[in-house]
Amino acid sequence: MIDVYGIPNCDTVKKARKWLEAEGRDYTFHDYKKEGVDAGKLVGWTDAVGWEVLLNKRGTTFRKLDDAEKEGIDREKAIALMVAHPSMIKRPVVKHAGGVLVGFKPDEWDAAL
Repeated sequence: MIDVYGIPNCDTVKKARKWLEAEGRDYTFHDYKKEGVDAGKLVGWTDAVGWEVLLNKRGTTFRKLDDAEKEGIDREKAIALMVAHPSMIKRPVVKHAGGVLVGFKPDEWDAAL
């Protein structure tokens, strides 16, 4: 089974979901804006892809943090920030039998899924 995590009104998430549907792939969608995301999932995802890949430093949520919160980010601090602010997680995150994908890249998804 494919689990897609993201925010439904995100353009990239919309494209990814349309792609999955066009490819006839079943998936479960988890809205982490509404449902949140627990630290355990984030630990697993960061083990798979690295916290640097998962933490979206370009988004407005991250940019609005004060400088003290942005300084000295390591894995533990990144996970805490993403638990507190799920919109800081790059989107979408896809958990599948073979691992974890972050972001929507159709060629990468086609090869992995």
